[in-house]
Amino acid sequence: MIVFRDPAEVPSGFGPSVVVIGKFDGVHSGHRAVIDRARVKAVSLGATVVAVTFDRNPLALLAPDKCPENLIGVNQKVRLLADTGVDAVLVLRFDEDLASLAADEFASLVLVDALAAEAVLVGADFRFGRGGVGTAQTLTAFGLSHGFEVDVVHDVRAADRGRRVSSTWIRELLSSGDVVGARKLLGRDHSVVGEVVHGLKRGREIGYPTANLSDDLEGFVPADGVYAGWLIDQADASGLRPGIRYPAAISIGTNPTFDDVASRQVEAYVLDETDLDLYGRQIELRFVERIRGMGAFEGIEALVAQIANDVERTREILARDQSTD
Repeated sequence: MIVFRDPAEVPSGFGPSVVVIGKFDGVHSGHRAVIDRARVKAVSLGATVVAVTFDRNPLALLAPDKCPENLIGVNQKVRLLADTGVDAVLVLRFDEDLASLAADEFASLVLVDALAAEAVLVGADFRFGRGGVGTAQTLTAFGLSHGFEVDVVHDVRAADRGRRVSSTWIRELLSSGDVVGARKLLGRDHSVVGEVVHGLKRGREIGYPTANLSDDLEGFVPADGVYAGWLIDQADASGLRPGIRYPAAISIGTNPTFDDVASRQVEAYVLDETDLDLYGRQIELRFVERIRGMGAFEGIEALVAQIANDVERTREILARDQSTD
């Protein structure tokens, strides 16, 4: 898959293309349904499939007080879009210059001049151009005069609840620790990615060494608690094989037993591994199921006993998860 960071990077003669436009926060099942539709259309047109997205939520610039926390970072987004089978991704930097473009200027620059679009797929609530004045209907009219069709795709809704699949709903689930529910809407395990940094090393002292992620990780951090999940190393000099997932008990919170951790920590113990050197490595943590909430314990012995129980629960949950893959 090709990644462009600016319309000017798209080579002359690129296209024809079928374009899907959106924030794609989470690249959830609703997004993938639209992309699948674009891929089918591209086959009939003999075109490439391009996902156009942004390096941030436009609200981060236009209305920061109303901007929700992202489900995924931009690097995660690009990787997940690649997994959908698109041929290229154009990640637009949403800055003052882009925000100031009139609707027809945006469409000309991106869809006509850069991507030679023959078809464009957008949601019914799509907005574009300065002040958000451009709509799906505006784009349809523009396409008629510039040689591309517009396909307005309606929402994907959960069959059992009738609610629209959305990043907002997924954030709600993750905020309550319901990673199983989030997985149903995402079509995959929710994950975070970050660099392993030095912590207080208490886990090592009690026989359960953990990989602590830096505070600037990518991805929405679920509710405090202990989760069964998977750890994937992004490189190959740590004792783990890159790209292979390893069973892990993941802890999120401030460790109230000790009451000396100022901010929420995300850390993971790889089951049955006590001598891994992951410092400085980029790892991904995937959340499968929440085991319990976070709470204080009466002393180290009680904490160690609970961790041992957490590890066994993690082992059971992940064995079941593997059998359903």
